[in-house]
Amino acid sequence: MEIRLDRIVDPSPEKHKIDILVCGVAGCASSGSLKVAAAIEEQIKKHGLGEDVKVIKTGCFGLCAEGPIVMICPEHVMYTKVTTDDVEEIFESHIKGGKIIKRLLAGENEYEQIRDRLPQIPFFSMQRRIALNNCGIIDPENIDEYIALDGYQALSKVLNEFEPDDVIDEIKKSGLRGRGGGGFPTGRKWESSAVVQDHEKYVICNADEGDPGAFMDRSILEGDPHSVIEAMIINGYAVGAHQGYIYVRAEYPVAVQRLAVAIKQAREYGFLGKNILGKGFDFELEVRLGAGAFVCGEGSALMTSIEGKRGEPRPKPPRSAEKGLWKKPTVLNNVETYANIPQIIRNGADWFRGIGTEGSKGTKVFALGGKINNIGLVEVPMGTTLREIIYDIGGGIPGGKSFKAAQTGGPSGGCLPAEYLDTPIDYDSLTKLGSMMGSGGLIVMDEDTCMVDLARFFLDFTVDESCGKCPPCRIGTKRMHEILVRITEGKGEPEDLDKLEVLAKNIKASALCGLGQSAPNPVLSTMKYFRDEYMAHVVEKKCPAGVCKSMIKFIIDNDVCKRCSICKKNCPTGAISGDKNTPFVIDQDKCVKCGVCMEKCPFKSILKNA
Repeated sequence: MEIRLDRIVDPSPEKHKIDILVCGVAGCASSGSLKVAAAIEEQIKKHGLGEDVKVIKTGCFGLCAEGPIVMICPEHVMYTKVTTDDVEEIFESHIKGGKIIKRLLAGENEYEQIRDRLPQIPFFSMQRRIALNNCGIIDPENIDEYIALDGYQALSKVLNEFEPDDVIDEIKKSGLRGRGGGGFPTGRKWESSAVVQDHEKYVICNADEGDPGAFMDRSILEGDPHSVIEAMIINGYAVGAHQGYIYVRAEYPVAVQRLAVAIKQAREYGFLGKNILGKGFDFELEVRLGAGAFVCGEGSALMTSIEGKRGEPRPKPPRSAEKGLWKKPTVLNNVETYANIPQIIRNGADWFRGIGTEGSKGTKVFALGGKINNIGLVEVPMGTTLREIIYDIGGGIPGGKSFKAAQTGGPSGGCLPAEYLDTPIDYDSLTKLGSMMGSGGLIVMDEDTCMVDLARFFLDFTVDESCGKCPPCRIGTKRMHEILVRITEGKGEPEDLDKLEVLAKNIKASALCGLGQSAPNPVLSTMKYFRDEYMAHVVEKKCPAGVCKSMIKFIIDNDVCKRCSICKKNCPTGAISGDKNTPFVIDQDKCVKCGVCMEKCPFKSILKNA
């Protein structure tokens, strides 16, 4: 990771001696970071340090599982899992006494050099931040800090040195592909809109991040909103648009609030509005809130929603570059795509092309979740392998359990088994294996995961979120879900597997939008790589992972049982009978498969027979 520690040394113009950075985004806030920030403010007042110490509620550091996170600058010492009870010690020992509190340090405490130690922590050392460049470093509600770290220099460069066609050529040359789904080349998308002769055009940022477990775009908007605003102004200049919209889900209140602040500041500084930087270019930007419909992450449905109509996809062609919002030429990119633009302009296309693989340039942000130690946000060069992300950055699987699969691309993606751990993560490699990059969700599964149940879970989500406009998605996914439910309840038959495959292929070929077309991917990929689990469910009526409740039986081994009756006392349904003189037995009809008996038994005499 290129950790530019010089960028964290008091970027604010106030020149405080000590900056205390506190993660203020939704994840850490939910674990108490805002209370920690308030406690720090109290300590500053208590010790009379208002002129020397400043608290900055910043963006995501990435180590979400270790939050709340506090970083002391200029030492660049990161403390994790900080509580309000720790704040007084931080002031007495560190701020006043200069003594670092090792028990709160991020990573292992094995480094002799404590100062500037972030590059040594494995979680950070393999990352390279471009889209997340300012997240966790600046105050996202202070435009001066963004400007102090080269903010709006790209816009100035474009307006002073580039013609619109030059901007598009630079983006095309960089090889940047869309980070929100299919990976369409960004420069080509901009060019398609620019060549259309129409005086009224639009640019849109898709911040409707609906994939389960995904929080990449949210973190960028919460930590560095000005990078997206700057990129959209550049996009407008390149294609001849004077109006932009950021479509963000209303469930992201922190992102919405910080966007509102950033847009107001950009307008006050002359980066938005009329005659930007005195160069004769006008551009306005508005935020539009989505109501949480997953389908509104699809481009045409999103535009329909902005128009005030029900969010449903439109047939293609025509493409949005020709007829998009209000049937006018429109460019739609997601948050992460835009976050790359200012640095490409500042550093040049060749710099960006030097990162990644032949067909996938630059970096990718992933939201690591599931059965992994270091849950959080990471950004790595394209071509980094699954193994490196999961084990070197993610810290491996909790409890020493074995890796089973990784699901990429959210509900539209696929599951990759252990044999593909050394697969480089890029657009083409994932597509060949039946998965996709998607927006960047990466869910890790261990040996205890049932792949049939996982497929059912994603189909349950897709069925619930289908807009219902086209029969293949509305009806087809419902029928697939019904089959999967039947299989996980032990009522499936071998011919159900054939029905699943036929339905899946027909839906992929005939659904109206990309979300419907990709909905069968989790089913197809799990059937391809874990067919033995499907066969166990339909032939042996067993769930190998012991997850599907209808197939689980808890049995008491009376050779081991001490007849202490602890299981009987804790059973919530009274399914266990027996006494000191009679063997204990579980009534399978009354048993609700909760597992409390197995958990409470001190002699391990209860077995789960899947």
